[in-house]
Order: sequence, then C-alpha cells, then structure tokens
Amino acid sequence: MKQKLANIALVVHDYDEAIEFYTQKLHFDLIEDTRLSPTKRWVLVRPKGTEGCCLLLAQASSERQKQSIGNQTGGRVFLFLHTDDFDRDYKNLQTHNIKIIREASVEEYGKVAVFEDLYGNLWDLIEPVDS
Repeated sequence: MKQKLANIALVVHDYDEAIEFYTQKLHFDLIEDTRLSPTKRWVLVRPKGTEGCCLLLAQASSERQKQSIGNQTGGRVFLFLHTDDFDRDYKNLQTHNIKIIREASVEEYGKVAVFEDLYGNLWDLIEPVDS
C-alpha cells in the first residue's frame, strides 16, 4: 500500500488576504486558484521548491468554521515548515513583522522557532540537523 497526504485544509477569513500572506510574506507558491462557485474557491499554496503536500486555503462558510480560524489544533503548533536555511527564513519572518512566539533555539533535532501566521495558527520553522 502506498499513501501520502496531498493537501491540508486551513480555514481562513478571506481567500485573497490568505494568498497574500502565504505568497508575499512566507514566499509560498500559489499552485491553484480556481473559482468553484460565487463564494467558494479551490486555493492551493505550498513552500517553494517542493512537490509535496499543499495547504488548501478554505474560506470559512459557517459560524463553527469561523470560530476555528487560527485555532484548528487547540493552541498547539499546527504546521511544521522545514527549511534548508533557517537564518534566511527566520530573518524573513522578522522582516515581514511576523509574530515570533518562541525565539530561535538549537535543539538536538535542529534549529527551531515558533511563529504565528496571520490568523494565529502556530508553526514551527525547523532546519533539521540532517539538512
């Protein structure tokens, strides 16, 4: 059996502001932006230089979904962004005034910092030891 995660849905307030954040501040690639209806789009972004899993930016369409924006994991780190150059990407976070929740540190598995996206979701930025 062979399986893989293709996309992870991330509930957002607005498609365009989410696209702007992920493409302009985190420098992700916009893979697809297809209108499915007057209110729904299929929007995929992913880190540059990868062929793997995408974030599916899903605009909240109900009160329950709106309440989950920024807290899809109950306050835990939600997404883990591996990098081949921690210092470059950490500086980029600072340059774009992205909120750093836990400053950079060196752990046995690599360099790591925790940051918040535009909605409050927590991310680990990690340069693994083996990269």
